[in-house]
This record gives sequence, C-alpha cells and structure tokens, in this order.
Amino acid sequence: MTAVIALGGNALIRPGERGTAAEQRANLRATCAALRPLLADGELVVTHGNGPQVGNELVRQERAADEVPPLPLYLAVAQTQAEIGALIESELAAVADRPVVCVLTHVSVDEDDPAFERPTKPVGPFYAEEQARALESERGWTVAHDAGRGWRRVVPSPEPLEIVELEAVRTLVAAGTIAIACGGGGIPVSSRNGRLSGVDAVIDKDRASSVLALALGAKRLVILTDVDAVSRGWGTPAQEDVRDLDAAGAEALLPELATGSMRPKLEASLAFARATGHEALITSAASLGEALAGRAGTRVRP
Repeated sequence: MTAVIALGGNALIRPGERGTAAEQRANLRATCAALRPLLADGELVVTHGNGPQVGNELVRQERAADEVPPLPLYLAVAQTQAEIGALIESELAAVADRPVVCVLTHVSVDEDDPAFERPTKPVGPFYAEEQARALESERGWTVAHDAGRGWRRVVPSPEPLEIVELEAVRTLVAAGTIAIACGGGGIPVSSRNGRLSGVDAVIDKDRASSVLALALGAKRLVILTDVDAVSRGWGTPAQEDVRDLDAAGAEALLPELATGSMRPKLEASLAFARATGHEALITSAASLGEALAGRAGTRVRP
C-alpha cells in the first residue's frame, strides 16, 4: 500500500521560535519519531510545507539586494525545498529501516490561473497588523490575517496540475525507498518551447500532495498540521472538533475554514477521497497514533 504523508510547517518551526537550523532539526526529530506507525506500512512518500522558510528567504534576498542579486520566487522555493528535504532526510533515515531520498520536484501550473490575481498563500513570519500594513506599503506586499495567528505576507498559489518527477518518485518507492517529494508544494513551472520555465508562486503543499497521491495510486493520504483535528466554529465559544466527514459534510464546512490554512487541507483530502474511494486523515503528529486507531483526528470519506 502506498501512503503519502504531508508535513505542516509546525513540523519544523513552532510558535515563538526563530527557525534556526538547530530548532528545525529538533522539531523534525520529534515529528519523524511520531511517524513510526507508518514507516513499516508499505510504500511511503513524505511531502512538506515551506511557508516560513520561503518567506524568510525572500526577506534575506530583499535585505541583501545591494550586495547580491535577488533571485525569483520560484528559485526561493527550490532552495527551501532542498534545505528542508536535507533536514527531513537526515532525521527520517535515523528512525526508518530503509533508505530515504529527497527528490527536487517541479510541479506544472497554468500561467493563466486566476490565483495570480488573488494572492492567498501565507509565507514568512507573523506580524502585528500595524507592522504588516507598513511592510505592505513599503515593499509592495499583499498581507492578510492568517487563521487568528497574526498577519503574514501572501503570494499567488495556483492549482497544481502535474508532478514532473512522478516516474522518478514511483521508481524510488517501488524499490523500497522512502521518497521526500513536492517540498513546499513543488517548484512551480510551465512548459515553454519544450523547456520548463519557473513561475513565481508558491503551490499549496496539501493540494500538491493530493495530486501526487492520486498519480501514485496511493490508498492513504495523511495531512499533519498543528491541531489535532478540523474544527467547526474555529475561534468561537462553539468551537468543536469534527471527527468524521463525508463529502457532503466536508463541502458544507469548507466555506467557514481559513483560505490559507485549513481550507486547502480539507479540499485536498476531499479530492483524494472522492477520486480514490479511500479515506484521508487530518491530524497532528502528536496525535497520529491515536488518529490511526480512530480515536483522534478528522477522517474524510468519499
């Protein structure tokens, strides 16, 4: 059985942390240990986000622009994909009984995707509203409130269409290797004159993970985030965890979820469940064992 596990940003950087290499590695050590229930269960692909890291990389480039030429956003995605992949590979290999390989992954998008006119993907650190508005004015950013946690820069997030390195990933997992792929949603590209050209955007890693899972014929999609389950009435006195959702229930819940946070997770899970007839699971790394046993998390059914 093939499973795709998508790691959220909190797998590397926790609230209040600066995101140093030591902090990220320590957090990954705990996350990878939590994956043990899935490591011996057939073919496995791990994907991951890069929102804080790619945002930090963009800040570095802006501040160093007088010294070195800044790179386009798609290359910042490539840099952080390799950076995070190297950390995951080293920590996951320590707890898995098989090889782990990071695949630098490109993902095709449509350059006419309306997402380019409506940036929604949060990147970088959180700011107070006053600071965020100042940065928006000074740097030409678009900023938005992110799921009750603060204000962040947002960038275009087009729909992923195709995983360019799919056959390479398929070959690795068939050989018993754990593949790390679609890091940060993949490097956004389009095809021009027979060549791949980078597109400045950040693809949502949960949507890319669902596309990858479908292409691989996976029977399980697990999306790990910083909460134990999807909630109804988030941030209100009536907030309630939802343990089980069929397609109709998921559709009804989607409008009240945050665009740049939980909504794409549920959309990706619903797309996978509908296309495969298998369940998707949304939970935290800490609750993964309980969720696999049906005592935690949110299961999304077709």
